[in-house]
Amino acid sequence: MHFESLGFRTDLFLLKLSGSTFEDAGEYVVVRTPDNPGFWWGNFLLYRTPFAPGSVESRLADFHRELPAAKHVAFGIDSVDGVLGAAGAAEELTAAGFTIEYNVVMTAERVIPPKRPNEESTYRFLAGDDDWEQLYHQTLATTDLTVDEEYKEFSRRKLAAKRALVEAGHGTWFGAFDGDRLQSSLGLMFDGAGVARFQNVQTSPEDRGRGLASTLVHHASTYGLTEGGAKTLVMVADPDYLAIRLYRAVGFTDSETQLALIRQPS
Repeated sequence: MHFESLGFRTDLFLLKLSGSTFEDAGEYVVVRTPDNPGFWWGNFLLYRTPFAPGSVESRLADFHRELPAAKHVAFGIDSVDGVLGAAGAAEELTAAGFTIEYNVVMTAERVIPPKRPNEESTYRFLAGDDDWEQLYHQTLATTDLTVDEEYKEFSRRKLAAKRALVEAGHGTWFGAFDGDRLQSSLGLMFDGAGVARFQNVQTSPEDRGRGLASTLVHHASTYGLTEGGAKTLVMVADPDYLAIRLYRAVGFTDSETQLALIRQPS
């Protein structure tokens, strides 16, 4: 299966490593993650064409037919410029309860140190149960979503998948530490063909504003481009979130706009 979007190509690479399955239905690809049905972006339809006026209802029918147990609805569009298509589609999607997400896919082939690196913390790989348990609690503390029992279970399942990838040698998870306390974290996964994809850059609320994330991104990038053997680093970022500036500051440049549509469970 070929896709134009580097963002979705690397998304699917990561999902495949974690055990997700893909079914090519022609107009779209069905992505399923049986081990984590609450994972929105592990259970979605990736369309090869944009939405056009009048297409929302038929594509909703596609989703419910392919993923009947899903409580959410999620669509990706294989586009590099984030364009929905004809003028009426965005209004129709909004009226149907969808949030339209435009994320920036960023790349780097070399990086530069941050202007004000944090030199107080220790930067190393996550190792052992305590580090991974801290990552779980940090994930809950940094999410914008409601942390209920369902979200905790989802997070546990996703964390187990991340750790399995690391332990299988597909990448590594980095942390910034104050002693043994995890302050900031991120993952870096390698496709074996020269591309490395960042995952989940996050900093604990009490540790923000100290240059930890930018220093950790630079540290992980340097590793990826040297010991990791990557030629291109890929980062997907929210254009409205402050962190995108720190990625640009260490050498990442905007490559494409990734388009995703989500309707959360009611």
